[in-house]
Amino acid sequence: MNLVDKINKLKSELDVTIVAHYYQKNVVFDIADITGDSLELAKKSSEVGTQFVLFCGVGFMGQSVKILAPHKTVVMPKIACCAMARMIDVDYFDNNLKILNEAGIANDDILPITYINSSAEVKAEVGRMGGLVCTSSNAFKIIQTGLESGKKIFFVPDRCLGQNFAINMNLKSAVIGIDNINDVKSADIICYNGFCSVHQLFTTDDIEFYRQKYPDIIVAVHPECDPKVVKLADFSGSTSQLIKFIKELDPEQKVVVGTEYNMVHRLREKHTYTLSATKPQCPTMNETTLSDVYDSLVSIKENKITNEILIEEKTIKYAKIALEKMFDV
Repeated sequence: MNLVDKINKLKSELDVTIVAHYYQKNVVFDIADITGDSLELAKKSSEVGTQFVLFCGVGFMGQSVKILAPHKTVVMPKIACCAMARMIDVDYFDNNLKILNEAGIANDDILPITYINSSAEVKAEVGRMGGLVCTSSNAFKIIQTGLESGKKIFFVPDRCLGQNFAINMNLKSAVIGIDNINDVKSADIICYNGFCSVHQLFTTDDIEFYRQKYPDIIVAVHPECDPKVVKLADFSGSTSQLIKFIKELDPEQKVVVGTEYNMVHRLREKHTYTLSATKPQCPTMNETTLSDVYDSLVSIKENKITNEILIEEKTIKYAKIALEKMFDV
């Protein structure tokens, strides 16, 4: 019996649902019961009938399920860490608030919005301040709603996402630690200096190369890309939006995509290219192996669970506030 057969056999015996993010390698992606982007997986996983959720992704994603469904047992074959999420913790969050306070911006005049790519602890800090979580697919609406408060938006942790939506909304943005403090004070959206290492691989030179090689090619990118790259693209959208956009293209239309390699690779059989001279593969997403999945299922069967996601009740309480505010919008 091969490993996939062993996994399927254990899965049929256990009260478990296996979920996998789009960025997982194919061998893991193919054995999942549910696949999707981070928010889609968090929502669907929290609603499944099984007690156990085996989450193939990175740490903050498993945490999101636990926040939304504390009663479920969330297990990860590998608690891999999103590099962007690691760029901010509670101390960094507080230090950035201190910089804003010293510049004359009080906490009462700040509305924090955190990208879902952040830890439960950071989400909880945002929730304590009355802020919201957002995803790349709903950030426009979340920021738009946030601005109605009359407060400045403090957007964490992805500066590119904050900058791109500011441009899209004809608003001024500035990045703490990069831009002049006076520019930060006058900005509508104040961005934390974080980024996705994978999406930073894509450059305007890459776009120029493909446009010269294929004059009729369509360029589609994720808004985690640098604003200069997004500006030159024909389409920018979240993971699920990219999938929808590309599936609706003429099958003969060439398209080059600026996002994670595994997802791009399974989009279409032909006329689809990856916008990078190097393979833009998320290293932490690719840490999870079939052996890890099998070992996790065995640990559940033997009641010796490994890599269970555990979060303090107080953290869950405030992080859930920020998540639910997003769902309300």
